[in-house]
Amino acid sequence: MSRSRKPSVFQVGKVRDDGHTVVISGWGLGLCAAGCACHRHPSAGHLAIAEDQAGGSIGLVSFAEGGCTCCEPWTSDELTAILRDFQAISGLEAQEPLAG
Repeated sequence: MSRSRKPSVFQVGKVRDDGHTVVISGWGLGLCAAGCACHRHPSAGHLAIAEDQAGGSIGLVSFAEGGCTCCEPWTSDELTAILRDFQAISGLEAQEPLAG
């Protein structure tokens, strides 16, 4: 397994792959760990999602002239693995009662 920097995920969505087309929808992305300014729109300051439907990936638009060097997009395979892990975790029962 290799590690690379990715945008943060604050909302889990869906990944549909029918063998011909990959549709990635409903994912919420935030800044990567570097938190660099290249992803913020120069005048409005907002983030924008960049989709590569042909390649099956999503990331953040880079407003830097040379493009982004701080992080890379999430692939559909990586997002599918997140969904698999999320489903496995949500099926577990807590070993200890919640603090309260």
